[in-house]
Amino acid sequence: MTEQFAHADLSGNTITSYCKAVEYFYRQYGEVNKKNLLSYKGWLVENYKAKTVNLRLQALNRYLDFIKKPNLKMKFIKVQQQNFLENVISDADYRFFCRKLKAEKRLNWYFVVRYLCATGARISELLQIKVEHVEAGYLDLYGKGGKLRRLYIPKCLKAETDKWLAETGRTSGYLFCNRFGKRITARGIGYQLKAFAKSYGIDTKVVYPHSFRHRFAKNFLAKFNDIALLADLMGHESIETTRIYLRRTATEQRDLIDRIVTW
Repeated sequence: MTEQFAHADLSGNTITSYCKAVEYFYRQYGEVNKKNLLSYKGWLVENYKAKTVNLRLQALNRYLDFIKKPNLKMKFIKVQQQNFLENVISDADYRFFCRKLKAEKRLNWYFVVRYLCATGARISELLQIKVEHVEAGYLDLYGKGGKLRRLYIPKCLKAETDKWLAETGRTSGYLFCNRFGKRITARGIGYQLKAFAKSYGIDTKVVYPHSFRHRFAKNFLAKFNDIALLADLMGHESIETTRIYLRRTATEQRDLIDRIVTW
């Protein structure tokens, strides 16, 4: 299945996701025809959010192109744009989270959170950071079409990391490793962050790797309101994707309503 998508300009994660979507379709429906494809689409709509539905449909449509059946391609469903950001950790909770991790000397996890929030890295990008990148102050990432994006490590974070690395005697290799010296996994990070959140009394719904990327964007715009620069830093294909960070979170909206509406 993988080779059927390999010719396209797709990332490894995207190819894996597409393959899983097609393989699931075959397991459940067996044959590619209009009736089965529409049944699959209906099942997706009933069980997933619109964005996920469209990703699965995109996978099937790419596959239909490959098997020379473009006439069976399905239309995407409309994605309703929210007028607020949902489940984003507050700046106060982020800082409290960091203080707790540091006080308990869980420095590996402290720096995981700091790097997610201070660089805006996706979890897959965070796992690519090496000690050598800390020394350079940045990591170059290549996206679709070979497009270069530079992930900067802020001066204050670099200085703090240098001290940590010196204390642990590390001079090379991946920055975030488990107790066995192996690179930690995205799933492991997500699980552990929620465990910490629960023990610290922070709402677990707002503690997940991408939440800190959202917080990076919100904090960046609060201090330097340049949406185009932020889009470049975050690796967004379209500036429209970045505009959501100009909106307030649902909690911020509620606080404003409670303060303003007194009539």
